Amino acid sequence: MGVLLGTLVGVLPGLGPSAAISLLLPTIFHAPPVASLIMLVGICYGAQYGGSTTSILLNIPGEASSVVTAFDGYQMARKGRAGPALGMAAFGSFIAGTFGVIGLMLFAPTLAKAALSFGPPEYFALAVMSLTLVTYLTKGSVLRSLVMACVGIILSQTGMDPITSGFRLTFGLRALTNGFDIVLVAMGLFGMSEVLLNIGVPSGQTSVPAADTRVKNLFPNRKDWRDSAKPIARGTLIGFFLGLIPGTGNAIPTFISYALEKRFSKHPEKFGTGIIEGVAGPESTNNASSSGTFIPLLSLGIPGNPSTAILLGALMILGFQPGPLLISSNPDLFWGLLASMYTGNVMLLVLNLPLIGLWVKILKIPYSILSVLIMLFCQIGAYSVNNNVTDVLIMNIFGLVGYLMKRYDFAAAPLILAFILGSMLEKSLRQSLILSHGSPWIFFSRPLSLILLLVAISMLISLAISGRRIGAKAIEMKEA
Repeated sequence: MGVLLGTLVGVLPGLGPSAAISLLLPTIFHAPPVASLIMLVGICYGAQYGGSTTSILLNIPGEASSVVTAFDGYQMARKGRAGPALGMAAFGSFIAGTFGVIGLMLFAPTLAKAALSFGPPEYFALAVMSLTLVTYLTKGSVLRSLVMACVGIILSQTGMDPITSGFRLTFGLRALTNGFDIVLVAMGLFGMSEVLLNIGVPSGQTSVPAADTRVKNLFPNRKDWRDSAKPIARGTLIGFFLGLIPGTGNAIPTFISYALEKRFSKHPEKFGTGIIEGVAGPESTNNASSSGTFIPLLSLGIPGNPSTAILLGALMILGFQPGPLLISSNPDLFWGLLASMYTGNVMLLVLNLPLIGLWVKILKIPYSILSVLIMLFCQIGAYSVNNNVTDVLIMNIFGLVGYLMKRYDFAAAPLILAFILGSMLEKSLRQSLILSHGSPWIFFSRPLSLILLLVAISMLISLAISGRRIGAKAIEMKEA
């Protein structure tokens, strides 16, 4: 039941696993404790599967962690390859989720203690390193991407100051006191903007190419598997280890995975045009990250994101005390959850593969009808975030902004990444400077922080060296 609900939650934009777990929290009083927690945990990792569906088919990210999947997944759908994209998302998620559970079983206490070594300086360095990935996410002008990144950081500052608790950039509007919700921003910039861009274009040119729904084309071919093997492996490792760090969430690792795949690729200019590596890496990452977040939760009682924070509350309500003694004092709970996650990953694969044909048939709906359904989907999704009409207006405003960005060739990816990282960057910077009494030396005196900053600098140098080579490849392809 948990993984089925999780999949539905992922498909429906705006609802999210946190809201679904909150709604179902009262049910834990009417069922055995372990069974109740198994259902709630199933929602957490099940949502990662469902979020890719609307990203690939409709360019509407169901979850923040599925934003990156839309970059290449939607372009694959437009080329008539929605089946392989959905299939690789399902297989990649299954492989990464399974290895994530194995890692959770073998290394939970040790890795959880290592994650505690991350303090404000390390979080700041991680945010800086992640922001340098903007240069790898861009498909056009680096200057325009940096402008969009600056806009994303400014948007992330809206709402309550994390240190002084004062309000800023709200312009007296109560709706902005909590800042902008990532789901509203993503649905507007990706889903609504796509519909607005196609308004006024002849219907024959806007329709997504009819997808071949024969069984042989629903699964990735050998070439797809060869291209995806390394991205799945790298995505699994990136997602699992970054999932250990509380506060990173499931979205940041997917951006890092996508940028690294683009960096390691022999044809980086093809990213964003519909290649399967851009789907396999991020989809593996978000499922491995989902498994990794349970390590600090169960071993130390530290939640890494809103979903695990609610699960922590559920554990305490039921009388369990997460921490180093949980495994020895409640082995039935710990090993029961692990066994359920093994089984749940198999169930998700069994549930999702037969549905691929059904999802692909959505693309056969005429665009004149599909566009109206997408708009309706976005409006309902925006309202369901907080049951607030103002959220619908905000989402539509971002849809108009996304339309203008697409018209004038400004990439949305840097804005989204900077928006996600902005609050972490500011909070960790200010906390670090408070700890060091204003001295920036704190960022270079701690080994982990220094290593992350050196990686960021090396990436910028690498870009400067390889940028001309990548540009030359793009020109050669265009001329060919």
